Amino acid sequence: MKKIRRIYHRLITYIERHVQAQSIQITIALSFTIVSVLGMGILGISLYNQFVYRLRETTIQSTERVLDQTASNLEAYLRNMRRISDAMKYSVIKDKDLSSDTLDEEMNLLYEANKDNLISIACYTNDGELVGAVPVATQKENLDVTGQSWFTDALVKMENIHFSAPHVQNLFDNQSYRYYWVVSLSQAVELTKDGNSALGVLLVDMNYSSIEQLLHKANKDKASEYIYLMDNSGEIIYHPKQKLIYTNLYQENNQEAIRYDDGTIQEEFQGEKRLVTVKTISYTGWKIVSVVPLSAFNIELSGLKLLVTLFVALAMLMMVVINQLVSARIAKPLSKLNESIKDWEAGNMNPDIYVGGSLEVEHLGRTLRSTVEQLRKLMHDIVVEQEEKRKSELDALQSQINPHFLYNTLDSIVWMIEGERYEEAVFMITQLASLFRISLSRGKTIISIKDEIKHAQNYMNIQKVRYKNSFSIEFRIDEEILDCCIVKLVIQPLLENAIYYGVEGMDGDGEIEVVGYRKEQDVYIEVRDNGFGMPPETVDALLIENNRVRKKGSGVGLINVYNRIKLRFGDAYELKIESAPDEGTVIQIHIPYIEYSPENVEYLESGSIRQWKEESKHVEK
Repeated sequence: MKKIRRIYHRLITYIERHVQAQSIQITIALSFTIVSVLGMGILGISLYNQFVYRLRETTIQSTERVLDQTASNLEAYLRNMRRISDAMKYSVIKDKDLSSDTLDEEMNLLYEANKDNLISIACYTNDGELVGAVPVATQKENLDVTGQSWFTDALVKMENIHFSAPHVQNLFDNQSYRYYWVVSLSQAVELTKDGNSALGVLLVDMNYSSIEQLLHKANKDKASEYIYLMDNSGEIIYHPKQKLIYTNLYQENNQEAIRYDDGTIQEEFQGEKRLVTVKTISYTGWKIVSVVPLSAFNIELSGLKLLVTLFVALAMLMMVVINQLVSARIAKPLSKLNESIKDWEAGNMNPDIYVGGSLEVEHLGRTLRSTVEQLRKLMHDIVVEQEEKRKSELDALQSQINPHFLYNTLDSIVWMIEGERYEEAVFMITQLASLFRISLSRGKTIISIKDEIKHAQNYMNIQKVRYKNSFSIEFRIDEEILDCCIVKLVIQPLLENAIYYGVEGMDGDGEIEVVGYRKEQDVYIEVRDNGFGMPPETVDALLIENNRVRKKGSGVGLINVYNRIKLRFGDAYELKIESAPDEGTVIQIHIPYIEYSPENVEYLESGSIRQWKEESKHVEK
């Protein structure tokens, strides 16, 4: 065995040094995979950054187009208001002498033509006296317009047209008691009265809802993006969240945005990064501002990111698969050789060692195949030697039993003949003949449980005659185990033990049972008696070699059975004894469930239970 271990360790060392098929495949696949993954990763990042740049530029261009269109619509609206103001200034007021003429008719005509976008038109002298107004001409009492911003701005900068921030129109008494949000357009005009010229102020109140609708349309269908409008001082004219701003529930970065030049910049407001695009409205100095939070921009990028990720992942997967195929093809010969060695290492002593591939791998395979063949031959020789030794030990143990049986039986027959009990002697001789026929079994040590039970019944028939039926015997054996293998002459020594150390001397009250049954893949045979029993220390000593416990019989029965079961079936199977004083004894035989067939008997006779199990697994596969 030491020689086998040396050869095995040398071979494993040789394999570990020279056969690294799996490592080679992993190295090749891993190297190619790392390079390809890095390449695809860099390509994916480059593509993604390019897409991000393009999308950002596209978003900015789209925002600028929307902003330009909105600014154009707003400028068209404001130009229309300016035309109304200029028409009043140059076509009406300039040609009228207020001492004899009124402005009411022309004002009404202009108002009626543009009333969808107008709330009122009014004209004041430089000291705040109302000259004319439509559609309501009744001014509120005690109202001084000279202090209002639209009035003072018009007189301070007479050459300009001035636009105010949105406010509630509060100049005239309205019978409907409605108050309108307006944006006031004011400019200085020249009034003539009695041939004398004096400065005045023309006021056109534009309906704020028209501007609001125009900008609301631009904000429609926008989730987080929005557009707002502010005047040249940063005062917000329109904002989609204007009510929240007025109640201080929302803030806008308008005071900072008023300093931005036209174009797109990136800013950070209240911890949020966003793109801000600014466009200045002609004539007014107003600025229309578009705000695109980068978070919304990133949401739009999520789909693109997913697409790029899927593309890169698919490309990586394809590269990994291709790398695996290439590396597997390169390492295939070594892998096959390694798998055949693993089969041998797992316990298959007749593996098919692979021979093929490159010259080096083929030479290695041939060397290993030759080594395996030499090792298998050596192991076979050792197994044969060990089995011969085992058989000799079994024969020696068997030879201890047969003289013991013969001595007791012939002693009883002599005793019967001397007592002229010829019929009983004939019966005993017949039973003895049957008993020895089974005992011989053509030199085999493995018989069926059916024959072993028959042998035990012959033995008990002889003993019952000898002991004049001073005890009873009952056999209860399950039929499914009768055709199973067992080492011969293992039940008779247990019955002998039950008679000599159990029921003998019980004056007809002794009872012996032989019970056999199957439990999963094992067979159990128990010999039970209701005899005197034994203390624990006696039970523990029964299965010890060369013990001094026994006082009757050969002294080799139980230990003989115990050793033969161990030798034939292995350490997992045994003989167990349970006993206590005055409670009887139970001796249990535990063996594997093996069907009685010529093939199985041959394995158990010439091999071992291990070989039988390996062959059974091979057949099942």
